[in-house]
Amino acid sequence: MISWLLMQTVSGLSQISPGDLAEPHAHLEGLSNCTKCHVLGDKVSNDKCLDCHQLLKSRVDQNKGYHASSEVKGKNCFSCHSDHHGRKFEMIRFDEDEFDHDLTGYKLEGAHDQKQCKDCHKNEFITNKEIRQKQYTFLGLNTECLSCHDDYHQKTLSSDCASCHNFEKFKPAPKFNHDNTQYPLLGQHQEVECLKCHTKEMRNGKQFQIFKGLEFESCVNCHQDVHNNKFGPNCTDCHSEISFHQIKSMDQFNHDKTDYKLEGKHRYVDCKKCHKTNYTDPIYTNRCNHCHVDYHQKEFVRNDVSPDCADCHTVYGFEQTSFTIERHNESEFRLNGAHMATPCFACHKKEGFERWRFREIGTKCVDCHEDIHQPYLDKKYYPEATCRSCHSETRWSDIAFDHNRTDYELKGAHESQTCRSCHFRKDEDGTIHQLFTDLPSSCITCHKDIHFGQFEKEGVIDCYGCHDYKAFKPASRFDHNNTKFSLEGAHEKVACKACHKPTQTADNIVYIQYKIDHRCEACHK
Repeated sequence: MISWLLMQTVSGLSQISPGDLAEPHAHLEGLSNCTKCHVLGDKVSNDKCLDCHQLLKSRVDQNKGYHASSEVKGKNCFSCHSDHHGRKFEMIRFDEDEFDHDLTGYKLEGAHDQKQCKDCHKNEFITNKEIRQKQYTFLGLNTECLSCHDDYHQKTLSSDCASCHNFEKFKPAPKFNHDNTQYPLLGQHQEVECLKCHTKEMRNGKQFQIFKGLEFESCVNCHQDVHNNKFGPNCTDCHSEISFHQIKSMDQFNHDKTDYKLEGKHRYVDCKKCHKTNYTDPIYTNRCNHCHVDYHQKEFVRNDVSPDCADCHTVYGFEQTSFTIERHNESEFRLNGAHMATPCFACHKKEGFERWRFREIGTKCVDCHEDIHQPYLDKKYYPEATCRSCHSETRWSDIAFDHNRTDYELKGAHESQTCRSCHFRKDEDGTIHQLFTDLPSSCITCHKDIHFGQFEKEGVIDCYGCHDYKAFKPASRFDHNNTKFSLEGAHEKVACKACHKPTQTADNIVYIQYKIDHRCEACHK
């Protein structure tokens, strides 16, 4: 009775079947398989669906994925995935443009948002073999970048692509910070294109860019050592990352390692003053004029050969000289006396010279000194016309002129007088005149006649008649007995002033009256 009833029920079911199952369920065709999806006498059961779709059930149980989202949770499976519509019926259908992928637990960002579903949901990206066998599924993908993308770095870097890249584009790596590496980029290194250091090559049949394993312990790992290890491998001893051409201070760079040791003022010269092009270009340093202009304009060139600056100067400055007096005395002008203490500029940079001069400046005294006697001296006494005829180089006031060569021999007190005493005259306005030629030899030429013409004879006053050259007082040559009034008796003991009284001129000048009346009554009452 029961068997007959079951047969009648199945027969009824076969008569009410809505149609063929879709291709994924085609293996469930037949009356014996109806209860695998349907509850007898009832609709399709969600539990029966999940009994078959265990992978999906696992995700729902873990509250993961789209089917665990608020949009799907609580719905019947058949409300979205109906069947019995034929073999070609697509049980999984939705509007891709309107589908909210955020409900799956994986938000599409950047370039991912522009992709078609089929670009990512394909079997080759599914690692689970069981799921991969499914003809049509959205399961089996994970969120790791390398599950869909090739490992461009071929396991040389971390598999966490998002630590350097974002979802916008693969190049450049905007989240990558070179400062977090063992080699922070400084100075001009920040401007260098990545490919300059991280070159590309073919590895495992694919193009590969090297990011790991680069040597950077020394600058020469990347840069050519233009100095050929002359200064060692540490370029940073002299250079910085800011600019290769910017040299560190001389306190850091040891120029002694070069062929030219910097001394004196050379230590403070800007590198570019000497290294005008590349720092590695050869520079001739054996002669100063390779860098310095000949200030002396070939004054010292002899037989087309120019002496080096170092013959007279040092590296401590051109204003100082190593040219000695001994060497100067080998020249046309020997230094003697006060000339040895005369500064160089007094002769070689005197007024009117546009620069220091050492040739054709003259060796005569008048080439440097003003001839204050011109044109007062008589050429017959010094035909060579040099200051040395009278003066010495020790001191100008030392006169060595032999006055006996003139017509006036110096005697007595005249021998101790300076030349100026007789040969220089000052006017009332202060003008000084020199008298060396045609100078009268009479006493009153130099001395004032304090007797106011009392002893003048025929226009001539002969002081020597009473005075000698040793001293004006007393009048050692005067003999009263040679006058018209000889001293006799008591007169010999009378003082001169007793008879020769002071008198006064019309200009109120007082002088002694020597020409007096010699009659007795002129003095005696």
